[in-house]
Amino acid sequence: MDTSFEQRTQRLYNEAYRIIDAFLRDKRQASGARLQIPQAFAAEFFQLIDHVNTILLEDNDNFYGYFLFQMQREIRFDISSPTATHFKQAKYILYFNPVIFLTLTQQQMATTIKHEILHICSLHLLRAAELRSRYSPLALNMAMDVVVNAYLDYLPPYATTLEWVNLNHSLQLHPFESFEYYAERIQAALDLLEETAESAEQDDSENDAASTEFDPATTHEIWQESSETDERTQREFTEKMIDAAQKGSVPYYLESLIAALRNSKPALPWNLYLQRLMGSVASQPKKTITRRNRRQPDRLDIRGELRSHKAKVVVALDISGSISDEEFLLAIQEVFNIVKNYRHEVEIVECDNKIQRAYKVKSASDVRERMHMRGGTRFSPVFEYANAQRIDLLIYFTDGKGEEQLQTVPRGYKTLWVLSGRSEKLSLNEAYGAVKKLNPVEIKEKLLDVYDVERGGYSMNNHEKLHI
Repeated sequence: MDTSFEQRTQRLYNEAYRIIDAFLRDKRQASGARLQIPQAFAAEFFQLIDHVNTILLEDNDNFYGYFLFQMQREIRFDISSPTATHFKQAKYILYFNPVIFLTLTQQQMATTIKHEILHICSLHLLRAAELRSRYSPLALNMAMDVVVNAYLDYLPPYATTLEWVNLNHSLQLHPFESFEYYAERIQAALDLLEETAESAEQDDSENDAASTEFDPATTHEIWQESSETDERTQREFTEKMIDAAQKGSVPYYLESLIAALRNSKPALPWNLYLQRLMGSVASQPKKTITRRNRRQPDRLDIRGELRSHKAKVVVALDISGSISDEEFLLAIQEVFNIVKNYRHEVEIVECDNKIQRAYKVKSASDVRERMHMRGGTRFSPVFEYANAQRIDLLIYFTDGKGEEQLQTVPRGYKTLWVLSGRSEKLSLNEAYGAVKKLNPVEIKEKLLDVYDVERGGYSMNNHEKLHI
């Protein structure tokens, strides 16, 4: 690292700590204080990032530099890694925590940017969401980092590598295996050593506005803030960014990874996607004031968590649209076939331009003959109702014809849109959830396990297999 770059980095590092100290002083003096990032600091910091990107562009594999050009960049002091990324509002955002990032050498800075781009190209944001109900955040984070770090040089000293995992968890994991392979075996080791997911529980405290050290348990926590975008849309967007970044030679392992992405199977049908969502919401911890936080029991201002709860599901039916009685009856039977494996509470909401009827059901046989209305369609009343009920999951059956913009956006729950097989698209500009269609799906006694279906192709030097 040249002297001028070193001095510039040190100056920015000192300024970053002054920003945090000022915030902590303000927070002690007044509740509700917010961490303010001076514009001058942000401008100089991103000039440094531009310098690092110049190095990436001058490298033989300039793919990373051109990919970074297409990403939005922001500063966040609350992430527990030097960089982090997520997909939001049809773009990838790359976040930097200056107090961690500025401790790295120039080469390590370039490596941590490559690290995040490899996660994107490996579809780890989507694949981790599928496994979140099976494995702890620590196991998933370590597994993903083992995969991408195998192809990077100049790693930070705390980087999670295959050698580190094998040594510290008494494992004999093989190199160049899939993310899912590593997650399963690392979780088994954590369970055996009683390092369960509780040891990696996250506070989600309003007080965690700044993080100064790397934490492998929360390094990809920000991915949960990603938009609930349709999987096909995110894949297509990723492919376009990859195409735009291929200006020169691409390393062989990246060629294999990109080929696997393009040859992978299309998105899951709605019922299998619902099964994935139910696994996620049913395992999601709930905040409570009646239980102390496990990690900081003396902090009465931090709420505890309930790790098992009854998932509240609202099934909305657009009674003005073209979804047939046959379609809906088959679909609702499939819904109950999925939710029966979890503690649940299901409510049917019938609506057109307003909510006409709402009632709770315990099985498909409790579903009443639907009302037949021929009014217009508005989606917003259902979201107003769902927000007030504090639900976990909204399944909206509709022909897709309604507003272009929601007047009330969903708060604190996931949304799955299921369109009639005759529908073309959802009228909303922003769906705030996945959009699926009622394509013909064979109903079997046991649902296909999504984790047993293998995508075509390979990634990461033809070794890291892609699974859905």
